[in-house]
Amino acid sequence: MDDTTPRVPIGVIGTGSIFNAYALGLSTIPRLPLVRVADLDGERARAAAAEWNIPAWGTTEELLADPEVQVVVNITPPRAHAALTDAALRAGKHVYVEKPLAATVDEARRNIETARETGMLLGGAPDTFLGPSGQTARAAVDAGLIGRPFGATSFVRSSRAETWHPDPTFLFTEGGGPVLDWGPYHIAALVNLLGPVSRVVGATTRAADELTVTAPERRVERIDVTVATHATAILQFASGALATAMYSFDVWDTTLPHLEIYGTEGTLQVPNPNRFDDPVLLKRRGDDEWTELPAVMDPLTPAGARAIRGPGVLDLVRHLGGDLHRASADFAFHVLEVLERLERIAPEDGAVEITSTVKRPAPLLDIDAGPLTR
Repeated sequence: MDDTTPRVPIGVIGTGSIFNAYALGLSTIPRLPLVRVADLDGERARAAAAEWNIPAWGTTEELLADPEVQVVVNITPPRAHAALTDAALRAGKHVYVEKPLAATVDEARRNIETARETGMLLGGAPDTFLGPSGQTARAAVDAGLIGRPFGATSFVRSSRAETWHPDPTFLFTEGGGPVLDWGPYHIAALVNLLGPVSRVVGATTRAADELTVTAPERRVERIDVTVATHATAILQFASGALATAMYSFDVWDTTLPHLEIYGTEGTLQVPNPNRFDDPVLLKRRGDDEWTELPAVMDPLTPAGARAIRGPGVLDLVRHLGGDLHRASADFAFHVLEVLERLERIAPEDGAVEITSTVKRPAPLLDIDAGPLTR
């Protein structure tokens, strides 16, 4: 981070499973101090503040009334995103939302309208495409290392949340499911590499209507499954490229890759888009072996840490002057529209048009391809 980044105090609403990743990530960015945390459970807010040395904690109303907080990071469950985002924008705060931008496209559209009305900046996760893996893959594509990209595969396998999350109910009800839970990482990565999606065709199902929760510190024993938990699709991009996708909570074991991009001169294997720092592999036509590409950025995740979040918040702050930031509301809206169409699609629908579009986000760095060129 350079010295031109302004000091902008941050407030976080929600202390769920992703909170520690945000607290850790923001702690590495001194100019974005985390000054207040809020949660419906006051004790959880107090405990989070104590663990991370956050000076203030309390209710959402107190956070929104705090004049020191300039940016609100909304990491509540998806069904709560829209209402809290609207309240924060109307309170004069810029907002960065954990994925998805809202539980539905209609809610997200209203949030974007509110941001325009209030003059506040709105952005949304995921921001993992801003890390070394996403930016190295982007540099490789832009440098022409695989020629012209014409295809891709995108596979999500179950995170087995019922075995470790104390109450994964939200993952199996409206606003959850593999499409809206894991899909944002994959679609954001694909749009970063291939550009906007123009149409989708596919089908969805679920393997069970009820699940047993086995997490050691579980708060519930069984949960009803009310959303599709297995989806397959073909995504057509405005560029003409096609991606084959499978997003599933029901597939526990597979040897399928997370993401691969196919070009006229080779294949790019992109690692888990839920992470920042894993290696990107290249195999050009005629190569005998896969080659690990040199990362175009230093690692973001501190040694020993499972995950971090925060680069998207930093990018938003760097663009408070009004120019379009990379993890923007428009970008997150396009990702959400693709996923909502995919989640609700049926074979008899045929190809469903995506009405929104967005430019590929600018590369994070003005990268001289250097060692990536041949």
